[in-house]
Amino acid sequence: MNGGAERVLGALRRTAGEPCSGEGLSERLGVSRSQIWKHVETLRAKGYGIEGARGGGYRLISVPDRLYPEEVLEGLETRWMAREICYFETTDSTNRVGFDLAREGAAHGTVVIAEGQTAGRGRLGRSFYSPPYRNLYTSVVLRPSLSASEAATVILAAAIAVAETVAASLGSPRAVEIKWPNDVLLDGLKTSGILMELSAEATRVGFLILGIGVNLNLDRESFPEEFRSLATSLASHSGRPVDRVHFTRRLFVTLEEVLDVHAERGWDALRPRFQEFFRMLGRRIRVSDLAEGETTGVCRGIDPDGALRLERGDGAPTRVLAGDVTIIKDGARRE
Repeated sequence: MNGGAERVLGALRRTAGEPCSGEGLSERLGVSRSQIWKHVETLRAKGYGIEGARGGGYRLISVPDRLYPEEVLEGLETRWMAREICYFETTDSTNRVGFDLAREGAAHGTVVIAEGQTAGRGRLGRSFYSPPYRNLYTSVVLRPSLSASEAATVILAAAIAVAETVAASLGSPRAVEIKWPNDVLLDGLKTSGILMELSAEATRVGFLILGIGVNLNLDRESFPEEFRSLATSLASHSGRPVDRVHFTRRLFVTLEEVLDVHAERGWDALRPRFQEFFRMLGRRIRVSDLAEGETTGVCRGIDPDGALRLERGDGAPTRVLAGDVTIIKDGARRE
């Protein structure tokens, strides 16, 4: 959106629904009335409902269901997170865009948001179903002071932020679960995935790209058949639509707070919050890894470096650093 249209939008917001004359807008913003009309038409083309009549002035009556930067930034209470937003109607992958921006010098906290993705990516090379105008697809550029070995816990910290935001949005924290390392579930069904990619310089992290996808208003029946029994959305779970802009703002606020704690006090300070949503402890799980193959055992917790502790059937302890986790649904919990 051009700066003039954004200024007109801000002026109309401040009138709290009361009409604002074209002449008044012209004087306030220092542009001609014809330019005000052009800016209003720009806003209407983007989906803003602006009522206007000769002699009656302009009045903002509705805003579109779009994650425009000006909507997300309106009232956003963060210090460094999402102060710079790169917005796309559609892109191949927000993580790919974020990675390119980071290599070009994008600042810590720069955010990419897309309404839809044509090649959304999940962990282990999987695709992430990304239909437009229903969900949240975002990637964040981070420049933490971390060693490469410490970076794994950032994705666990991000999972806390997503889980807490989902729980606050629904008002039902008991339904929300984190499945190590990167999925957030609702009653056992996936509603969010997180993908972290990094660039390292020697043993230090140069930058991280934290990609987050959350299913918000997608009807579960519209999922591809292979996902329908495994995934859900907040709206399908609760039976009511989610305000995507409000959810996005809340996520960025929570993510900033969680990452600040991680930077200042480390992963140990966040572990109690992670445990509130971690219900794999004592459950039989199967971990599939391209390099190590398949391992089955009982989950015994998360190590300080973010690794999953597993006790195999022969009693031998195993540490899992990466892999695809399946919770074995036999109803048994092994203490």
